[in-house]
Amino acid sequence: MKIRIKKLDAEAKLPKYQHGSNEDAGMDLYSIEEGVIGPGEYKLFKTGIAISLPVGYAGFVNPRSGLALKYGVTVLNADGVIDPGYRGEIGIVLINHGKEEFKVNKGDRIAQLIVQKYERVQWEIADDLSDSKRGEGGYGHTGIGQ
Repeated sequence: MKIRIKKLDAEAKLPKYQHGSNEDAGMDLYSIEEGVIGPGEYKLFKTGIAISLPVGYAGFVNPRSGLALKYGVTVLNADGVIDPGYRGEIGIVLINHGKEEFKVNKGDRIAQLIVQKYERVQWEIADDLSDSKRGEGGYGHTGIGQ
């Protein structure tokens, strides 16, 4: 699949699969800005790119597991959704759940982008729904570890 991409900044890096031959679902997204995020703070970082997704596809911005594990830094609105009609710059809102300041440098990998096909939904009002094993059981209804 080919997707049109526009560099909005000369220093912007294109999203990239790190492990080549179909081993990665997500492409790394890179910051074009520097900044520090204190514990409990969040900040928007620009990527310097805009994309043109085809109708029927959306981009999902996800955290990088290494940043989460090592520093407690993640994407605040994960999964961030890039709609096929959006043509603006992709920005990443990072939040620091860690105990120390976290510095983002220009060129750092700060999130990953997954492009997925989606289906449009039409609602059908019904008086009843089909039965299921779970039924109406809500949060935690099966107990811990069961």
